Amino acid sequence: MKFLFKQDSPEVQADESNSVEAQSSGLGTFGGVYTPSILTILGVIMYLRFGWVVGNVGLVGSLIIVTLATSITLLTSLSVCAIATDKVVRVGGAYYMISRCLGIEVGGAVGISLYFAQALSIALYTIGFAESVVQTFGSLNQTYVALITTILVAILAVTSAQVAVKAQYVIMGAIVLSLVSLAFGGAIPNVTPQGWDIPSDGVPFWGVFAVFFPAVTGIMSGVSMSGDLSNPSRSIPRGTLAAVGTGYLVYMILPLIVSMRADSATLVSVPLAMKMMSFWGPAILLGVWGATLSSALGSILAAPRVLQALARDGILPRWLSFLGRGSGENDEPRIGTWVTLGVAIAAVCIGDLNLIAPVLTMFFLTTYLVLNVSASIEGLLQSPSFRPSFKVHWIWSLLGGIGCLAVMLLINAVATIVAAAIVLAIFFWLQQRELTTTWGDVRQGIWMALLRTGVFQINRVQDTKNWRPNILVFSGSPYKRWSLIQLAYALTHKRGFITVSSVVSSGTRDLARQIQLENTIREQLNKQHVQALVRVVTAPNPFEGMLQLVEAYGLGPLVPNIVLLGDSEQESRRDRYCNMLVQLHYAQRSIMVLRENAELGFGRFKRIDVWWGGMQDNGGLMLLLAHMLRSTIEWRDAKIHIKLMVSSESGTKDAETNLNAILKQFRIQATPEVIFAANRSFETVLHESSQDADIIFLGMATPTDRDFTEYYEKMHARTANLPTIIYVMAAPDFAFSEV
Repeated sequence: MKFLFKQDSPEVQADESNSVEAQSSGLGTFGGVYTPSILTILGVIMYLRFGWVVGNVGLVGSLIIVTLATSITLLTSLSVCAIATDKVVRVGGAYYMISRCLGIEVGGAVGISLYFAQALSIALYTIGFAESVVQTFGSLNQTYVALITTILVAILAVTSAQVAVKAQYVIMGAIVLSLVSLAFGGAIPNVTPQGWDIPSDGVPFWGVFAVFFPAVTGIMSGVSMSGDLSNPSRSIPRGTLAAVGTGYLVYMILPLIVSMRADSATLVSVPLAMKMMSFWGPAILLGVWGATLSSALGSILAAPRVLQALARDGILPRWLSFLGRGSGENDEPRIGTWVTLGVAIAAVCIGDLNLIAPVLTMFFLTTYLVLNVSASIEGLLQSPSFRPSFKVHWIWSLLGGIGCLAVMLLINAVATIVAAAIVLAIFFWLQQRELTTTWGDVRQGIWMALLRTGVFQINRVQDTKNWRPNILVFSGSPYKRWSLIQLAYALTHKRGFITVSSVVSSGTRDLARQIQLENTIREQLNKQHVQALVRVVTAPNPFEGMLQLVEAYGLGPLVPNIVLLGDSEQESRRDRYCNMLVQLHYAQRSIMVLRENAELGFGRFKRIDVWWGGMQDNGGLMLLLAHMLRSTIEWRDAKIHIKLMVSSESGTKDAETNLNAILKQFRIQATPEVIFAANRSFETVLHESSQDADIIFLGMATPTDRDFTEYYEKMHARTANLPTIIYVMAAPDFAFSEV
């Protein structure tokens, strides 16, 4: 795997293998997926809390709870199966699936949270094991037992994933023995079995559901072993669904057994009531120990593999990249396992994890929620690249996601909010790092679907109510004429589109060079944090290229409505330049020509002068542009001055009244200035009145039969030595005064 980093921001170039070309360890469906999943499902809750569940809601209530909870897990499993059979799932399990679907930021946010949840849950399980051992053998120290157990489990995991899986077979044997002992046991002496009765003073149904639900959330244990499976696309669906089915069968039979052998009071008050009704009581104790150890072993196998995938994808800081290394021919994450052991030992030393346990459960459920969302989005978008061999309709994945969210709120609303806040914080941190990858994700598909819908909804004929600036900027290389892009970005910020364009001479026509130039311009814009589209065309000369772009560029009705270009300083090319302006006007595009004062630039960003020529023609557009310019951060303190020259002093008051009425109609704050000419030319008044402006809007006459080049040159000469000017020619037949 290769990593490429920019100096400003980390950039990950990770190929789809997500790993060093490691050989698979060859774990199959039974050992690699089914065994760790079923051992986590048939865990501590089955032994220590399931009797309590039956005692509180009765036999029928228990069967309903098991069915509802398993339904949500089943829907999540179907989503996992769909994603797993669409692409090769490598190291990282759930993280790998989510990051390749919803993007590296979402995958990283969930993956980091999932890692710590798995790492800390090791401590939860070993502390639980230590508690039961101390209760049985009394004289032992609980913390020491938990520490020793944690270290031994880690050593077993480091030795080999295959050895650890074989150890799980022994644990599975203990659990099977306990279930057989329970099946052949009898009723508790001297009690009246609960039977079909429902206690009147029990815990409410949803409270009991919240306690039981974590029992059926063990499907990620098998998925997390994805990098060690010989055939993940086959093993994950088969093993996961088989584990869910087996767990459902066991949990549907157990209520029938316990309700017919014990009364409600015993089931509620005695955690190990199953031991009292078993053929051989110690078998239940072996089952409890086996359940806690198997869960701890599953977590210490899964967590380092998620950590390894996070490091390899560059999500972790650069100095932690060593965590991505694998050891041995099977590429096992031994370094990650020792780091995970350190996290677990620290948690064991704290001892009391009751405060963070609900948040850990939320992290697991968040993973299931996001997996469901991933599968539902992939199915809904109908992307040609999403072709799972295990097909699931997107509505089932969506229902699974809704179910996960509902259960999270039912179990602990506060923990849900805390977990969501942590995941969002990690997501925004990853966004700030601007990680990029070579794999695609579903976000592009979402935008494509929205774009397709939006384009067909846009009316081909523009209306004044929904007018937005869509500016085509002829800047060439951004650094040569950055002021053009700066102006366009200020006018379109959060309103419209910018397309930065350039023309390549056809004498050097080379499609590869054209694409390279587009990429170069795009990189320059990204460095300046300017959101803009880029378009480069090849033409005999710049003027033909510009007309070619205006004629052909756009998507359906979404075409540039303003063309922004720099002033023509070369007299030898003035004629072709002016002819292009005329053609742009006939193409019904508004035109903005920036004549920048090289020394002043945009000055102090304090004053905008708009020379008023009437409501029609250019006046409405210039006033609208000035208003949009002032709504940006740089120009927010600027004052707009509407200037009008009159030849009669008696008409000054009427003109000022009219300007105030126009500003009121436009709902734009500006200062009207009516200037009496007093036998002065417009050129003189312009220079005297706008010499201290930072930017000047000046309307251009529309092309007629007269020589437009001659007109432009006269205007060019009359406005020399002024601050930065924008010449504006509004598109014909569009009422900018009504925008």
